[in-house]
Amino acid sequence: MIDVDGAIGPATADHMERSLDKAITAEASLIVLRIDTPGGLDMAMREMIKVILASPLPIVGYVSPSGARAASAGTYLLYATHLAAMAPGTNLGAATPVQLGGGSPGLPNMPGSDDAKDGKAEGESKGEAAAPPGDAMERKVVNDAVAYIRSLAQLRNRNGDWAERAVREGVSLSANDALEQGVIELVADSMENLLTQLDGRQVALAKKSVTLSTDGETIHYQPVDWRSEFLAVITNPNIAYILLMVGIYGLIIEFYNPGIGLAGIVGAASLLVAMYALQMLPISYAGMGLILLGIALMTAEAFAPSFGLMGISGAITFLTGSVMLMDTNLPAYQIALPMIIALTVFSIGLLVFALSMLVKARHRKVVTGTEHLIGTMATVGRVDGASAWVWLEGELWHTRSESPLQLNEQVRVTAIDGLTAVVSKPTEGDY
Repeated sequence: MIDVDGAIGPATADHMERSLDKAITAEASLIVLRIDTPGGLDMAMREMIKVILASPLPIVGYVSPSGARAASAGTYLLYATHLAAMAPGTNLGAATPVQLGGGSPGLPNMPGSDDAKDGKAEGESKGEAAAPPGDAMERKVVNDAVAYIRSLAQLRNRNGDWAERAVREGVSLSANDALEQGVIELVADSMENLLTQLDGRQVALAKKSVTLSTDGETIHYQPVDWRSEFLAVITNPNIAYILLMVGIYGLIIEFYNPGIGLAGIVGAASLLVAMYALQMLPISYAGMGLILLGIALMTAEAFAPSFGLMGISGAITFLTGSVMLMDTNLPAYQIALPMIIALTVFSIGLLVFALSMLVKARHRKVVTGTEHLIGTMATVGRVDGASAWVWLEGELWHTRSESPLQLNEQVRVTAIDGLTAVVSKPTEGDY
């Protein structure tokens, strides 16, 4: 038994593929996919279906436990399995693609709506059928999804008409209704009951037909291993987004302070992991470009202050790119808006901090070279006749003065002439 639990994504596909390989190696007689999903990414779903269709072992899709669902991508997955079963109190359907912006494509107008009435009147007046809903791109996506699920229905001898309605109209079915309409083959309230009903059934594989013998078979539950769990964590859009920001800012901090340091190591590692995760997710390269441009503008503000123009432009660009980064409308694969706002505020705060430090540095007294010694107080540390030396920042400097100096006397440096400090006796206000 392999669990397909939660939103279908790269981690789910990886877990199922490697679990199937282990089942083949172990010479299992049957694989059960226990499905409970609200849907997921088209790319991951199609990868899983390819594995199912090429499997040398019979695969049973089982929507379980009661209260579970095989919605959207889960419906396609169930249609692809050799046998489909559901537990009482479960449902499937609502398979309309939602990758495009602006809502679900291809959904018809609701009866009684103004658009529906207008379309009907227009069709009656012209004597023509109403045009299919949605623009050309939306119709392409919907028609492709319809053809795909119909091909799976034909392959498994299931109800293709209802499958098309699930895509075009977003309809759903309960377990018993699905059984009555030929969408699934079995309704089972438990795994044991499912195995009992499967015993003796004929299943057509790619190159042969097999008769299932499940009576008394031992069930092996394939757990999610550390690799799949790690993949599930890093392919979470919020985690991938955070890793991307940590990587970029870590490298920026390292560039501010050259040398192999903690910021550079953490930044490089985070950026590599983020890139690995993002290449598995449906990202918008325009969004990624805007994020990088926004960070570049905010960084440039710190180096070449433009009275906030580049900084504010960078913050707006960064925010826009972050919102656009995930190229999908699936809630499970969207970056949380509070996360985007928090990182934008952090970026602005980092920019303000960098600018404040820059302003302070510009107004700070010079601390390098001999110029910073001018105006400082020194103590006469040695007197030898007409010559005198003073202690200046821990060093003895030869001095030149218009008036004689005495040991331990306080003097002020007025100029530096080579290796000689020109000093004068301080006035009363200098003390």
